[in-house]
Amino acid sequence: MAVDQNDPIVADLEKSLRYIATIVKQKGREILSNYTITPPQFIALQWLLEYGDMTIGELSNRMFLACSTTTDLVDRMEKSKLVMRVKDPKDRRVVRIHLLEEGERIIAEVIKKRQDYLRGVLVNFSEEDIELLQKSLQKLHYEMKEE
Repeated sequence: MAVDQNDPIVADLEKSLRYIATIVKQKGREILSNYTITPPQFIALQWLLEYGDMTIGELSNRMFLACSTTTDLVDRMEKSKLVMRVKDPKDRRVVRIHLLEEGERIIAEVIKKRQDYLRGVLVNFSEEDIELLQKSLQKLHYEMKEE
């Protein structure tokens, strides 16, 4: 079914997604308040977990931050033993940021708490509704990535 771009449902979808994103972000910050890391540090750790070791420049681009800001972020995470800088074995001039075990542990704990929160929100949804929601969100994400 093609959706007319002037259809009120598109406006309602955008509004709902914006509200949901705000609630998820707020809940994520509440969960993070029990840890010694900031939301930007958590995002950086997630990128490193998902994509592996990165240079400051690569991490800066993923996070849409200036290199100097990312360097400060990495400095603080390194002091907390969440990451470490390692020389690239292929090019010793290149330094990569490597996720350490403590960083992985924090990500795993926080993600589990976020999933537990969502599980509680979905308690009144049927299994079919949850599957449809998951498939629809996956498709929406896919379409957005393709643009």
